[in-house]
Amino acid sequence: MTIDLDAVHRAPLFTALDEAASASLRAKMDLVKISKGSVLFTEGAEGDHLYVIVEGKLKLGTSSGDGRENLLSILGPGEMFGELSLFDPGPRTSTATAVTDAKLLSLGQEKLLPWLRENPDVALQLLASLAQRLRRTNEAVGDLVFSDVPGR
Repeated sequence: MTIDLDAVHRAPLFTALDEAASASLRAKMDLVKISKGSVLFTEGAEGDHLYVIVEGKLKLGTSSGDGRENLLSILGPGEMFGELSLFDPGPRTSTATAVTDAKLLSLGQEKLLPWLRENPDVALQLLASLAQRLRRTNEAVGDLVFSDVPGR
């Protein structure tokens, strides 16, 4: 099975890697196929894998107590998600659902952490990616705090 390497190389996990390191990391990843409408993982479930989308689209969302869905994002090829669970293996903070048929690369904590010890530049890339996500979250919270009630 062929994998779109351009999509893989756009993922934050791979942007700082040379070809040898990229191939080494890809070899540790598993290919996951998911059908349109299928749920990859649910909010609250335990998780210790990150995913890179190779083909297709997934949505990340949360549910309110009354069953309403809050769409967090729609992700496509080259985007990465689930990386929080590698460093804080608590419950997932969202549900990931396939919007289309999709192919993903999956990397578990047990394979990534030893590899990161040998490749600290990738650890810095992951930290930068997490910091960007935190910054966006902080900005969104700030926007909500300062908007009027109808605007929320």
